[in-house]
Amino acid sequence: MEALTLTSLLKAAAAAFPDRRAIAVHGKIDLTHAALDALVDAAAARLAAGAHGLRPGQTVALCFPNTVELVVVFLAVIRARGVAAPLNPAYTQDEFEFYLSDSGARLLVTGADGNAPAQAAAAKLGLPHAVAATLTDAAGPLGLTGLAGDIQDNHPAPQNNGTVHQDGGNEPSDVALFLHTSGTTSRPKGVPLTQRNLAASVQNIRAVYRFAETDATVVTLPLFHVHGLMCALLSSLASGASVALPAAGRFSASTFWGDMLAAGATWYTAVPTIHQIILDRHASLPEPRYPALRFVRSCSASLAPVILERLEAAFGAPVLEAYAMTEASHMMTSNPLPQDGARKSGSVGRAAGSLEVAVLDEVGSQVPAGERGEVCIRGPNVTAGYKTADPGANEAAFLHGWFHTGDIGVMDGEGYLSLVGRIKELINRGGEKISPIEVDSVLLGHPDVAQAVSFGVPDEKYGEEIHCAVIPREGTSVALGEEEVVAFCRKNLAAFKVPKKVYIAADLPKTATGKIQRRIVAQHFFVPAAAAAAKA
Repeated sequence: MEALTLTSLLKAAAAAFPDRRAIAVHGKIDLTHAALDALVDAAAARLAAGAHGLRPGQTVALCFPNTVELVVVFLAVIRARGVAAPLNPAYTQDEFEFYLSDSGARLLVTGADGNAPAQAAAAKLGLPHAVAATLTDAAGPLGLTGLAGDIQDNHPAPQNNGTVHQDGGNEPSDVALFLHTSGTTSRPKGVPLTQRNLAASVQNIRAVYRFAETDATVVTLPLFHVHGLMCALLSSLASGASVALPAAGRFSASTFWGDMLAAGATWYTAVPTIHQIILDRHASLPEPRYPALRFVRSCSASLAPVILERLEAAFGAPVLEAYAMTEASHMMTSNPLPQDGARKSGSVGRAAGSLEVAVLDEVGSQVPAGERGEVCIRGPNVTAGYKTADPGANEAAFLHGWFHTGDIGVMDGEGYLSLVGRIKELINRGGEKISPIEVDSVLLGHPDVAQAVSFGVPDEKYGEEIHCAVIPREGTSVALGEEEVVAFCRKNLAAFKVPKKVYIAADLPKTATGKIQRRIVAQHFFVPAAAAAAKA
């Protein structure tokens, strides 16, 4: 594993399966693995060309929807030994300024349509802006304009020391990807990931799901996030398999199954919110036929057992829940395929591949099976540390020789992990520690509830109290009310776990990747008593 790089895995797949489809947008463009490899090589050479071209360790910010052009430029930056920093196109100018500055970007690349806030931020910071032309011919090359400016500045990047390899080779220690944490409890932290990290993660994912060149999927998630990038895209490409991108550049429930059938899809991965959208459409407007899937994967947030059961019943495939985070280059654990072991509803499965997973107490000792502790990890896919000016942040994160995830979990005697919640999200009601994941699961068991999230709010008597927000399921004959939700919870939860307040909502605030952050939901719905009194 030490000698592996992501680039070497992709090169090996292109050599083994040159004529198989690698990536496609239905009705627009179709690239084989050989064609994709050639496009990436050419774009990497273009980026690194000349005295002022991209040099090892320099960061290139990418701002695209999910397009073929993004995939080519992303891989080209890495192949040129640069650091790719894909950004959410929906950011504001202020957000772009933060992410461009924090990543140390030397260049911004966008698609042909551009991105006004990103370009304004780059201009303010004095960064050159290059444009990737729309690719219409699989033979290429991909047009890149705006690279005449000096990418370098007076502060050479410290990473990836060395010269550019004429053959486009990479070193395992090269920093290849720079992402940020989602910032659930603080400002996002920069996470540098090396070629070794990415290769190890891809190998773990391939092994767990037994990917082969005959597999195919449709990307449902943005490629500026590790879930879609690592599992759907890179693990597929490294297996010689194929990936389809939605024509609109993002997930659409109305075209999803059509894209899946056109791609010959054998699996897909998504966050629970997207699974619920897919289920709702299936209930209201079922497709004439569905593809035969090997499995469905869920990750990036807790999947309620009732949703898992509905997915399996609707689409006739095993649903495998997994657990991942940016700092681990995505996947840490997963339920196995049926031939490799039992899948346990409510569990995120077993450690993936070469990664070690342990549940530790406050002094770094492993707790017995069935007892709660902090989920900690170590392995070749784990980042070496955050990019931060605070040395204490990395010291705390890597205490006792393990990376500390900040999640509370329980591991059973067979090595299956169940998550209780984030340490900072556990609700402490009068000394009783309540898992919001457990409350969510009960809420989602109500037949008229489509989406739900519980969260803690300040309370004078108990310190914290439980509130929740729910979205009623479309087509319900009777309007869902707070009293009905509370009564359902009383039947299925201990009295101290029953939400004190229920917010009936039409929508819930989510991140760009569809994740629900409890802190943001609490801020959206809960008005502290003092603030409410001041408004009165």
